[in-house]
Amino acid sequence: MEAYLLIDFGSTYTKVTAIDLEGEVVLGTAQASTTIETDVRVGLDEALRLLQVASGLSLGDYAGKYACSSAAGGLKMVSIGLVPSLTLEAARRAALGAGAKVIGSYGYELSSAQAAEIEAMTCDIVMLAGGTNGGNKDVIRHNADKLAQTGIACPILVCGNTAVQDEIARKLEASGKKVYLADNVLPEVDQVRVESAQSVIREIFVKHITKAKGLEYAAKFIGRDIIPTPKASLNAASLIAEGSKHEPGMGSILVLEIGGATINVHSVEEVKPVTPQTIVRGLPENKVKRTVEGDLGIRWNANTICELVGAETIMDNLRKVAPDIDVDSVDPATFTSFLARNTSHKPETPAEWAFDIALAYSAADVAVRRHAGTARKETVAIGEVDVQRGKNLLDVRNVIGIGGIFRYGQHPERILPAAAYDLKNPESLRPVHPNFYLDTTYVLYAVGLLSQDHPDQALRIAKKYLRPVDVATALPVSGGYANRGSSLGEMEHGGCGGLMAH
Repeated sequence: MEAYLLIDFGSTYTKVTAIDLEGEVVLGTAQASTTIETDVRVGLDEALRLLQVASGLSLGDYAGKYACSSAAGGLKMVSIGLVPSLTLEAARRAALGAGAKVIGSYGYELSSAQAAEIEAMTCDIVMLAGGTNGGNKDVIRHNADKLAQTGIACPILVCGNTAVQDEIARKLEASGKKVYLADNVLPEVDQVRVESAQSVIREIFVKHITKAKGLEYAAKFIGRDIIPTPKASLNAASLIAEGSKHEPGMGSILVLEIGGATINVHSVEEVKPVTPQTIVRGLPENKVKRTVEGDLGIRWNANTICELVGAETIMDNLRKVAPDIDVDSVDPATFTSFLARNTSHKPETPAEWAFDIALAYSAADVAVRRHAGTARKETVAIGEVDVQRGKNLLDVRNVIGIGGIFRYGQHPERILPAAAYDLKNPESLRPVHPNFYLDTTYVLYAVGLLSQDHPDQALRIAKKYLRPVDVATALPVSGGYANRGSSLGEMEHGGCGGLMAH
């Protein structure tokens, strides 16, 4: 046996998993409350104690250890760019792809009030972009001046017009700022280059943020760098989709990660138009994409979800996922307010369990709609044309649900159809006929961590422990999604073959 210890320092819980790499099996899992505000070792020690009971392994039995973290809010970044739809969006993509949570985005010239607002934020990195190479220099210079006048203490990553990067770095360093440089995230109007910026973000995370968040001991304990938890999830998604040197992947993938504070959506799919004749507009998409919805967490943002989708929609979804529940006894506004005030609440009655699933379904529908692209007809000089904006996910083969509700919720598989194509919203380019899976053992983060050095074994473990579900039989009534029997052609011609009928 060759045992490995995988740790995820989450915002709420520290999760630990023991894996036999040689046998490619999970030996045990456990979790305890994260104690980042006092001493991270307290929560870790309790989780390890519970893991020893579950697996029978002591610390001396592990051949290696890996860890990721989203504790203390994870890796929080502010992005500053020029045009919101261009350089600012490119900067956001770089941040999200590196596992960060973007807590503020600013376009054009910063005002003094906006600079003060950024200073007041508890962010870990400020990303300063703006201008293509050889393009606008004035805005990024102006914004650097504004930042230099603040008391911002976190590192500033400059990844804009390369013609002025050195000048800007000198100005910021003269004001006492710690500055890092990376390649321009938007070197030309139609090119997005995020790899350099993401590499520097990871460097900053290791050098500065691990220590700042009280994880220095944890890094010494595992003997290697800690990575952001979303980055581990992205690593896992890429591995599962694309495969490793000796193990084939499962094909394109969408990962729906539902938490109490945010919903993360990851996709790995080739970039392509819906049809060869479709006109694609906007910034080029990336094969590997991540979006974070900070207003859709099913605890902290329960009120926001209710306001966003409407109480009537939540009730419709409640009837969909739990037709046997007496819906007249449920008031969405009252219960979402309760959840927002009691973020650690766990459902206690069948009605509460059902409402939790309906709330997650409602939030997931919005999150995936924001992540996916759209296709619609637009009128131009020559007549009507099909115009696509964003990423085409119609052909995505696999959808995976991860997060606490997928592990502990009752009938969590009923959430998954929210990620799929819906005839009620036909412009949204969501998966048409995916296979559905649940991560009921929190294996995905462990797979992402192991993939750094052991991709073949990590992939086989993922295939073994991701639980396939048949949502067509799990959902009592119509979910409005396209199952594996349907085709895009049927949808285009208004047919309903293969779709669940009311």
